[in-house]
Amino acid sequence: MNRKIYLLMLFLSITLWGYAQNKHAKQSRFPSYKGLVMTGYQGWFNAKGDGGDRGWNHYGQIDQKNAGIEIWPEMTEYKVTYKTPFKLANGDHAQLFSSYDDSSVQLHFKWMKDYGIDGAFIQRFIANLKYKQGINHNNKVLTTAFDAAEKNKRAIAIMYDFSGMKEGDEKIVIDDFKKLVDDLKITNRGNKQSYLYHNGKPLVALWGVGFNDNRKYSLKNVQTIINFLQNDPVYGGCSILLGVPTQWRELTGDTMNDPELLEMFKKADIIHPWFVGRFTEARLPKMMERIKGDIAWCKTNKVDYVPVIYPGFSWHNMKPESPLDQIPRNRGQFFWKQLSGAIQNGAEMIYLAMFDEVDEGTAIFKISKNPPVGNVEFVKPEEDIPSDYYLYLSGYAAKMLRKEVPFQSKIPAPILKK
Repeated sequence: MNRKIYLLMLFLSITLWGYAQNKHAKQSRFPSYKGLVMTGYQGWFNAKGDGGDRGWNHYGQIDQKNAGIEIWPEMTEYKVTYKTPFKLANGDHAQLFSSYDDSSVQLHFKWMKDYGIDGAFIQRFIANLKYKQGINHNNKVLTTAFDAAEKNKRAIAIMYDFSGMKEGDEKIVIDDFKKLVDDLKITNRGNKQSYLYHNGKPLVALWGVGFNDNRKYSLKNVQTIINFLQNDPVYGGCSILLGVPTQWRELTGDTMNDPELLEMFKKADIIHPWFVGRFTEARLPKMMERIKGDIAWCKTNKVDYVPVIYPGFSWHNMKPESPLDQIPRNRGQFFWKQLSGAIQNGAEMIYLAMFDEVDEGTAIFKISKNPPVGNVEFVKPEEDIPSDYYLYLSGYAAKMLRKEVPFQSKIPAPILKK
């Protein structure tokens, strides 16, 4: 080969290789998940008249006799609200927010900053990427969330939720990630950006790997997505968090009995088992034993680990056959025992489920002590527990995780405003 042609080809190869590496910024303000308390952020709520054309999405059938949510959000700080048919005790119409409004998302990230929660994983459901209104809503919320994260110096990352995914949908995920990198610049906003990195690379979460509940996608589909995110010459070079079943190590219970799963898990950067609804307060010692066993496996296989912590669970208004307040919060005790126990047993990072999940009663944001009255019951804080208690506990746990305050197994007392 002519030497000049060879040198030209070599120059072009190096140039193209360099361009490929530049799709993601080299670093971030948040270089590692370790030491952080992150929360899941659904951002999926709509109200009639918000412009999103999805009605009361995720609030359920909102009328005087029905609702699809278990917790009523505390509404006093929202700039934009929407009137519902529900009435408060004073006779006023109860209001709700829409995630479609920029001001709602901005407020939520301000709360994260005010209370010391380090940031959020923005949930991105594959099912919502298949129709116009879903994509429009998700992209609008995501754009605002990235702006809010930058403004409030909070970490932010994408979590693809495979619920509703089918065979062949791996292309939807791959194409979507390309658009997010190219159009929304999620990972290339400079070396002081807020996108969460781990092991020196942008962290992408993939939730729903290995569950045995008859999902319509295979491990091969998941592996295609992982290979792309890790190895693609242009968009790859990412760290991977895998959201897995509770009994993932044993390949029993809620987990597929397929040894290939464990091989896949060994190639991830972080393992993230799902605990919501799996443990009551009485069974928390079992949860702590599981966390210890999970961490031991991960250390042996050089993988990091993050447990899921949640404040309580209830979905009676969505599923009337289930009891109201199914897994009680118990004045924050259930939440704090998980947080302190996980830290005591060696967790180096925490995932809170969820920031705004009022559907299943797991929301940690400000919840109303005076929800609507009438035919529908809502879970509310105990009389002397303030509406922001779970935000406060979350921030306190973040300080404790980083040893900025001494470890304590006793729950911090609520700060009651005069």
